[in-house]
Amino acid sequence: MSGEDLRAMVRERYAEAAREVAAGAKTSCCSTACCGGSAGDPITSNLYHDADTAVLPEKAVLASLGCGNPTALAELNPGEVVLDLGSGGGIDVLLSARRVGPTGKAYGLDMTEDMLALARENQRAAGLHNVEFLKGEIEAIPLPDSSVDVIISNCVINLSADKGRVIREAFRVLKPGGRFAVSDVVAQGELPPDLRADMEAWVGCIAGALEERQYRQLLTAAGFDEIDVEVTRVYNPRELAERSNGRWQDSAYARFEASGGRLVSAFVRAHKP
Repeated sequence: MSGEDLRAMVRERYAEAAREVAAGAKTSCCSTACCGGSAGDPITSNLYHDADTAVLPEKAVLASLGCGNPTALAELNPGEVVLDLGSGGGIDVLLSARRVGPTGKAYGLDMTEDMLALARENQRAAGLHNVEFLKGEIEAIPLPDSSVDVIISNCVINLSADKGRVIREAFRVLKPGGRFAVSDVVAQGELPPDLRADMEAWVGCIAGALEERQYRQLLTAAGFDEIDVEVTRVYNPRELAERSNGRWQDSAYARFEASGGRLVSAFVRAHKP
């Protein structure tokens, strides 16, 4: 697939997830996107504390498709400007808006109309005014240079076909001294080529995962320093294979595990000098 074909596939899958949530689906939600649609999904389950979700609209919680909780790990201060890359139904934008307070602002950027509509509905339900959702692609952020204090993202950068460009754009819009603080799926070891080429695994946030070494290299090349990759969850490859309905004995996941590799959620931090 070309980068544009991949983007179209991702857009449609996440639009479908948004439509399921908007229609009130609670059990089948997200069945075609990054998560597997069940409370026990190995990637998306148990990421947020009850105290966080209790203050959010139900549809914002149902539409959460992430692999971490960047708002809990990023240091967000009153008055700061925060940008969430691939904001989906808005859960991390709404949580960020509460943390930066009325003197700060939280932007959400998403390329999917259905997700943007859902996020704006959630914003209205939450009664937050220091929030703005933008339509666009994370490879071309529609904000000026040096306009953001903190960039967050939750299991979205792995979906891009041009991750280097995403990271360069993040560096561009951050103010000097700004922070990059994202949750993402990261590969420790080299994924088998057939898994890399599996578009269902790509949309499922696996095949597009950067190797940890590559993540560090791209951040350094863009100009970031103080780079840190903190593992927050290690995935059982058998569970990932079963989620994809693949046969374990013949699966690329089994070969990846046998080679000593593993797939993890990680909190990736960096600083713009």
